[in-house]
Order: sequence, then structure tokens, then C-alpha cells
Amino acid sequence: MTIIRESRDSDLPHLRELFLNERRRTFTEQDLSEFELDDFDKQTQGEYILAALVNNIPVGFISIWRPNNFIHHLYVDVKHQGKNLGTELLKAAILKTSFPITLKCLTSNIKAIEFYKKKGICRKIERKFEQRNLYFI
Repeated sequence: MTIIRESRDSDLPHLRELFLNERRRTFTEQDLSEFELDDFDKQTQGEYILAALVNNIPVGFISIWRPNNFIHHLYVDVKHQGKNLGTELLKAAILKTSFPITLKCLTSNIKAIEFYKKKGICRKIERKFEQRNLYFI
């Protein structure tokens, strides 16, 4: 059974591992030794986080910086991708924000860019170079 709900402190160990593992799997062009377990806490501080749970275990999340309606992170464990969890997280997040919703994505993350295009999120497309990385906004 899948549930989308606000993240709880008890979800943090799973979400930290998920964030670390999926970033290492996705961003292979970066220095993977720079990714650390506590990056989740640093990068989502102050953000609104929704978690996707399967059998009460967090397997995905979306984090939003609400003052700007900015989707900062959306990750689903590779074992649970292709099961509409990303779509359900995105839908739940949209209900908690107002428009326009913004996001940025590394241009090398083709899978994520295609996901957002398919969902109609990418209407205005811009490329921006920032801290050695090229982003799709």
C-alpha cells in the first residue's frame, strides 16, 4: 500500500539513505566522494517535505521551498521508479503550493527533465550555468 504524507522525524534515516544513494546513482559525472549522508538535512532545511511510503517505508520524497514554490528535490528509490510515485508526489506537492511552481534540474539528468516535460511542468525553459553545473530551469 502506498501513502503520500508529510515527512516525519521517523522517516529521516530512510530519506537520508535514499537521497545519498540516488544522487550517487544519478550524478555519476560529479565527484561522488563529496556526497554525504547528512546532505539531506543540509539541503532540505526549512523545506516542506512529502514522503511516499510503501508498506510504511519511505521510498521517495519531494521537498519544496514554499516561499518561492520551488521544487528543490524529487527522488524515488530506483526499485520503486516507474510505479507513479514521482507523479503522486508531484500532485500532492502541487496541492500544497501556489503557481507558478519553479524548479531546476541538471541538464545531465535527462530522466528527470523528461519526467517534468511529460507532466507539463516545464513551460518556460532556460539554461543557467551555476557553480560548474549547467541547469535546466
